[in-house]
Amino acid sequence: MGKNICLMLMLAAGSVFAVDAQELKCQVEVNSQKIEGTNKSVFESLQEAMNDYMNENRFSNATFSPTEKIECRMYLTVSEYDGERMKGDLQLQLSRPVYNSTYTTTVFNFKDNRIEFDYKEGDPLIFNETSQQNNLTAIMDYYAYLFLALDFDTFSRQGGQEFYDRAAAVVQAAQSSGEIGWKAFEDTKNRSAVLSAYTDPATAGMRNLLYDYYRRGLDEMVTSPDKGRATITESLKELTKIYNSSPMSVGLSIFRDSKLDELVNVYSKAPATEREEAYEILDRIYPTDKDRLEKIKKGSEQ
Repeated sequence: MGKNICLMLMLAAGSVFAVDAQELKCQVEVNSQKIEGTNKSVFESLQEAMNDYMNENRFSNATFSPTEKIECRMYLTVSEYDGERMKGDLQLQLSRPVYNSTYTTTVFNFKDNRIEFDYKEGDPLIFNETSQQNNLTAIMDYYAYLFLALDFDTFSRQGGQEFYDRAAAVVQAAQSSGEIGWKAFEDTKNRSAVLSAYTDPATAGMRNLLYDYYRRGLDEMVTSPDKGRATITESLKELTKIYNSSPMSVGLSIFRDSKLDELVNVYSKAPATEREEAYEILDRIYPTDKDRLEKIKKGSEQ
């Protein structure tokens, strides 16, 4: 994997630095503005507990230096609070640095609208790889594994398989809990559907796109813009395959929310023929995003 290669090179050069077991650098925020007349300390306690859970637990055997930690964000908006039961939504974002640049790119941008769990102020959140403490820890385990899976896939082809398997195990265990957001076919954008977008044979081409778009595309563009951009254009063809087989796949909307604005910049200096090719691919899949797609088509000519 790219991270391990980079680590070995730095060690070979004689660099000395601390290595942490934890993989994630996760910013967690809890928004309770919709809840009135409640002691806010419970939400402060929840935010601290979630931050500790995501940043202090070890979710894999991989070794990361402090500068290699996977950057992610969880923004929980609590819309209902009754007793110990909280309901709301969770905005999630995963980022990745582009090699040899200061640019950070978004890999995953998704809002989970099926968030419900019980939490009592001061309760510890305990990570257990073989069992789930409650629905909140199950949700965090699932996204921790998904973040690792997606990140590893961007550095090596199919590199995240171990973590997709772990996320699948969380989904399977949680499906018997009776909690919403886990069951297959419950809706097209729940946690089971998101995992399927990357693992079902009909849509698993998204994983090849991850590697080609990031490792062979964006990373390459820093030193060879034309070569990297050409690879990105080729990688977009995976979207057509996915759309043809599963037009309602949540993977397509995740890609739209994560990448369309970035693609405006990617193609800003591309030849007209290349911009047109990208436009034709994306216009068929995202017909309601004409404004952004037109910017891709026009490039720096606009």
